[in-house]
Amino acid sequence: MLMARFAAAGDAPAVIDADATTTSYAAFAADITALSTRFAAAGVGPGTSVQLIGDFGARDIAWMIALWHLGAVVAPVAPTSLEMADSFAEVGDAAFIARPGDDSLVPGPGNSSCDLFAELNSAPGLIIFSSGTTGTPKGAVHNIDRLLSKFEITGKAMRTIGFLLFDHISGIDTALYTLAAGGALICLPARDPASVSAIIETHKAEVLPTAPSFLNMMLMSGAAEAHDLSSLKIITYGGEMMPQGVLDRVAAAFPGARIVQKYGASEIGALRSKSTSDTSRWISFDTRGADWRVVEGLLEIRTKTAMLGYLNAPSPFTDDGWYKTGDRVEVDGDKIRFLGRDGDLISVGGQKVYPAEVEAALREVDGVLDAVVFGKPHPMLGASVFARLQVPAGEIDPASLRTKVRQGLAGKIEPYKIPQKMEFTQDRLESARFKKVRR
Repeated sequence: MLMARFAAAGDAPAVIDADATTTSYAAFAADITALSTRFAAAGVGPGTSVQLIGDFGARDIAWMIALWHLGAVVAPVAPTSLEMADSFAEVGDAAFIARPGDDSLVPGPGNSSCDLFAELNSAPGLIIFSSGTTGTPKGAVHNIDRLLSKFEITGKAMRTIGFLLFDHISGIDTALYTLAAGGALICLPARDPASVSAIIETHKAEVLPTAPSFLNMMLMSGAAEAHDLSSLKIITYGGEMMPQGVLDRVAAAFPGARIVQKYGASEIGALRSKSTSDTSRWISFDTRGADWRVVEGLLEIRTKTAMLGYLNAPSPFTDDGWYKTGDRVEVDGDKIRFLGRDGDLISVGGQKVYPAEVEAALREVDGVLDAVVFGKPHPMLGASVFARLQVPAGEIDPASLRTKVRQGLAGKIEPYKIPQKMEFTQDRLESARFKKVRR
């Protein structure tokens, strides 16, 4: 399907690299064809596991699609995950290690013998390693034909920023959606607010898929005001809870853009969703190919784009195929609103505290740039609320800041939710994947 779409797009821009080099669909397709011939001669074929170390760019994406064209199972590794590459190669049973950056395809440590690869039945595959901040990353094996099925109906061709990571399911989804629709994927030299804003302005980007913490950074840094971002038509966010205050400020800062909450996971792919409004955290899912239900307050999803299974962990699915997301939600008809990860829930003397709620309240306190909240053991209450706060440089006076924060929270959240202990820092509080590190 992809190659036919590329042929139809002809000389339209497919990928704009970080150095502003533009590759047309015709040139992109020709590169994929040549690479497929080269990889086949090297011994790559159906079921061959290949670790692909790279980032979004015309060359790296062409390598990925060429490998899929041969029926290979591709495990992308982004620069932020390089320290795990050797471990991923072992778990992924990689027969080859591919590095588009230095044009190399060399033998890997494995022989592509995992049982899940046989289940692909010669269909191309994708291995996505989980991005959790604790525990061993789990390798989820996907059938690419299933993931591509959601693009059978051609989307709208738009100029889209490749912000989400090369080895993240939503990053892959963004690239495939953009290219299947005949749009242009705009790659980034860096993922800081100033660089991203400059690229949006230069290339008149229309779509920015990102994370709540990055949108907050854009507004707090002044980068959004320093550049002309009026070309943006759609801003999507996901991966973390969106504080209502941040969402309100984003909607006000980008009145010409639709603000849409997205949902996805390494295990099920990225689902189509629609926000009730630009300032609403209630969303509804497109149920074509996906169903959802709530069991004891936790979201479960069954979808055609679900993974075949983990390489190195038990199945997270029920016997009848529902994925247990671990996300606690509330329901209003056909809409849901996320409350937080069940594993992040803090029980203070039997009373539930959702970290995202406390973090949102903390961000509204003058002088607090960002916040992360988690529980710590308490001998009497079971757990106490702990907060790590990002503050501007030169403003770390622990005693006065603690007083200011407690006064700022009084009357806004229940007393048992107010952090008993606080730590102040000028460092960022999210990982390289823009996820809160709650530990």
